[in-house]
Amino acid sequence: MTVFKTIAVALLACAAFPGSAHAFGPEGHAVVALIANQLLAAQTRARVDAILAREPGATLASISSWADRSRDRPTTSWHYVNMPRGPDCDYVAARDCPGDSCGVEALKTQLARLSSATGADQLEALKFVVHIVADLHQPLHAGHADDKGGNTVQLRAFGAGTNLHALWDSGLLRHIDPDASALTARLLATATPAGSLAVSPGQWAKESCLIVGRPDFYPTGRALTNDYLRTYDPIVLDRLHLAGVRLAAALDATFGPSGRDGRAVAPVPAGAKDASSIHGNSARTPTGD
Repeated sequence: MTVFKTIAVALLACAAFPGSAHAFGPEGHAVVALIANQLLAAQTRARVDAILAREPGATLASISSWADRSRDRPTTSWHYVNMPRGPDCDYVAARDCPGDSCGVEALKTQLARLSSATGADQLEALKFVVHIVADLHQPLHAGHADDKGGNTVQLRAFGAGTNLHALWDSGLLRHIDPDASALTARLLATATPAGSLAVSPGQWAKESCLIVGRPDFYPTGRALTNDYLRTYDPIVLDRLHLAGVRLAAALDATFGPSGRDGRAVAPVPAGAKDASSIHGNSARTPTGD
């Protein structure tokens, strides 16, 4: 299947299930998956293809928005993590992820499940992993509970009313390049943005939170300006690109030559906490998108 046809199938599937708060929208999720697919180690690609074969015609891109289309109450909070307002944005599991019910801990759980499950359970784990990696790279999926990840921040953009979360989900991306296949090729032709490739969901959330914490992140006057686009268009592209590279790294860490199959390198195990989680113990109830 060509890249263009893969994206077309993915977008048509997502169009049948519209949603109000899907990180990067179906186009962005497809781009992240396609970038990862191009970067997988050969052994990883073989394992991923074998898992996808359980669903005829499935590709990483076509499954990339499955988790949005299949949300239920227990998994709703897996798409985001509410971070505190403040200068450092350190992820503290006891405070930011009560009951381990947030995107950071869900990703760790699904990575562990991906390496150990079989059959339909392994395919479902892959679908969650592909999706949640992208979610954590959309800044407002590591935003703040008091504005529901930007969903309550109303503004005008591109001649229409919207909210800040929707703008970051899809508005900015469609403004930059509505052709997902062209955008994928464009990003693959550029240098990888700076950032660790270690499988560290808490760090990825911190990076997103720090973007939200920038003094110019919330548009002034509730209207999108050209200055805002000049500042944040490149950041949208960097987050998409980095998500794709890190997704490939996470899958390689699970299935590649030195990954869990080889018993040498393993993804962060379910229930494990990032180093920052040893500080603080207050609880926060996730109320985001």
